[in-house]
Amino acid sequence: MLLSWVYQPLWTITASVAEQFGVHDLDTGECNTGFMTRSVRDIECWLTDMDGVLVHEERPVPGAVELLNRWVDTSRRFLVLTNNSIYTPRDLSARLALSGLNVPEENLWTSALATAAFLAGQPGEKTAFVIGEAGLTTALHEAGFVMTETDPAYVVMGETRNYSFEALTKAIRLINSGARFIVTNPDTTGPSPSGPLPATGAVAAMVTSATNRQPYVVGKPNPMMFRSAMNRIEAHSETTAMIGDRMDTDIVAGMEAGLLTALVLSGVTTEEEIETFPYRPSLVFNSVADLVPLI
Repeated sequence: MLLSWVYQPLWTITASVAEQFGVHDLDTGECNTGFMTRSVRDIECWLTDMDGVLVHEERPVPGAVELLNRWVDTSRRFLVLTNNSIYTPRDLSARLALSGLNVPEENLWTSALATAAFLAGQPGEKTAFVIGEAGLTTALHEAGFVMTETDPAYVVMGETRNYSFEALTKAIRLINSGARFIVTNPDTTGPSPSGPLPATGAVAAMVTSATNRQPYVVGKPNPMMFRSAMNRIEAHSETTAMIGDRMDTDIVAGMEAGLLTALVLSGVTTEEEIETFPYRPSLVFNSVADLVPLI
């Protein structure tokens, strides 16, 4: 396994580059995080983003099938994370299967599930006015919440295909009357075949403007989502890693949660863009195909 500072089969790493990015052993993926020296082989639990890491435009990224199989074969605990709150884990598992990836529903963790887990641990009434799809409403129901438009404790906003002006007006009035404002994720746009679509963060900004109330946002880059995911699989930060394709969500949240972080260049972030951030991932790979041999 050879690289410059990115894992690439035909390049050789130099001592200065290795020192700059904390990589000490290319055969094990050992790196110095600033707190401790950790190797990929020390990792017992894995968290990974979905889009850009495992799938891209509904096709598996090179190495994704092999990575999932390696985790299963080596009994590694893992969760696939997504800020998308539209789908239930069962829906997502079926959609991934159509892309050729076998991910059981118990290995999926959405911003909707993270939001429900967070709210379940909060004191007070478990009532909510919800703007969102089945992924969010199902998660809240399973967490013991009652959906209501009458004096709810929370207004919870997630992704939906059809934002209703009537529902947004209701949300604004309820928040002004004292309901706490919770948002599943901060994404301002989402993809579609014809171009970007306004997403949860953009619509939440409109509600914030109308109410002068900032929401609590649970999804990435809030480390809360990672901590709830780790609780789900009984993981510890010292032996958990996060794989992502975005410096501004996956990597920063993983870093703040104390995880080993691995950036892949198969999604949004390019090698050149890494230099624009004031922090660095623990490791960088072209795709997860380069990670598989290290596990």
